[in-house]
Parts: sequence; C-alpha cells; structure tokens
Amino acid sequence: MSTEWRIDELAHAGAEHLDPAFVAAFDAKQQTDPSEDVEALLGLGADSTTTVVDLGCGTGTFALAIAPHVREVVAADVSPAMVAYTRQRIAAAGLGNVRAVQAGFMSYLHDGPPADVVYTRNALHQIPDFHKGVALARIAGLLRPGGVLFLRDLVYDFEPDEAEEALAAWFAGAAVPPAPGYTADDLASHVRTEHSTYRFCLEALLAHCGFQVREAAFRRRVYARYVCERSSVSAAGSS
Repeated sequence: MSTEWRIDELAHAGAEHLDPAFVAAFDAKQQTDPSEDVEALLGLGADSTTTVVDLGCGTGTFALAIAPHVREVVAADVSPAMVAYTRQRIAAAGLGNVRAVQAGFMSYLHDGPPADVVYTRNALHQIPDFHKGVALARIAGLLRPGGVLFLRDLVYDFEPDEAEEALAAWFAGAAVPPAPGYTADDLASHVRTEHSTYRFCLEALLAHCGFQVREAAFRRRVYARYVCERSSVSAAGSS
C-alpha cells in the first residue's frame, strides 16, 4: 500500500530542531523540568515492570528522568540531532534500560509486548488534525488496554470567537528576551505555522481513537496536560 499520503514529520519538526546548536540549548529554552510528570506517573502506578515510550523525546530529559523508576524506556524523535544528543546523554548516565530511536508518530514501530505508558510533550502540535487522528490511533495500538497516554502540549481551551482575546492574554505573558523562553513573536509564529488545535477537536479525536480522558488541566488556556486511559475496546470495536 502506498504511504505517500503520510506527512513528512521531519519537515514539520522545524529546521531549528535539526541544528545541533539549537538542540544543545533546547532544555534551557523550553525551561524543561520533568519532575512533576515523573511524580505523576509514579502516582499512576508506574514501577519496575513498566515500559514507557516517549514520542517526540527531544533531548531525552523526561526519558532519563523516568528511567530509574521503570523497566524500559524507548525515546523516539524524528530529528537525528535530537536522537544523537539523547544517545550521548544515555551513555553518559550509564543507563542500560533506555534506547533512543529515530522515529515519529507516523513511523514508530513498537517491539515486544504492548507499552504501559506513552508520554509525549510539545510534539503532537507539529502535525495537522488529520494526522493527529492517525497518530492517536497508532498510539492506542501500541498501548495495552488500560495503558496511559500522558500528553502535554499547546491546546486551545477557548472558542473560535474568543481567539483574539485569549491569544492577546497569552502573548502578554511571553518572555521579553528570546532566551530563555519564547517571545510574543515566537508565540504568534506558533499560531500561524504550527498545528495546535482546539480542545474540543483534540478530545473528540482522543475519544474516537479509544481513549478516556481521566484528567485534563490547562494553564493560560493554551498549555494542556492530559492523562488518558486506553479503553479495552476501541471506538472501532477492536480490542
């Protein structure tokens, strides 16, 4: 079957994510702190028997943080620069239960038994809604029934006719210097060129792909944190 309809995730990742210099400064720019998410997953029952797949792993910060607590972590990213950086960090940390692979939502192929957790942070917005649906269906397919999708991303928690007001409030809280953090121009560029979607669209896709939203929290009406459970029976009726 032809796969020419699939999106080129590497092209949509942004040229900066292919730049080793940008990658080296990525965590400072993102102000990444994985501790809250690690604590949350441990509270959800992650332990030494758990397999975690981190899709869109970036520099591997979350993968390395969760690794001491679980059986196995697969860190996947479409950017070869991100994967190379993550592999260096894995080797430096001496972690034998983490492996980094170059793959995206549309190309990751899971080996072995179904995963217990899929974690993804600030990556799903890089692909349009049609492909988000395919990606979420693929995630459901690699998780065991009852498995957890832990999703952090930019999702719009407002109505279309509220966009101008909501975005203005978001931009007003942006960083002034370009590093660390993102400026108002950066955020406006995200809205124009990336594929963050409305909450009502994302939650409909999640439900249709066989996920039950257990927790949903928003900050500034744009930063979302979802904890979803993969149902024992998908919306299409397959287990």
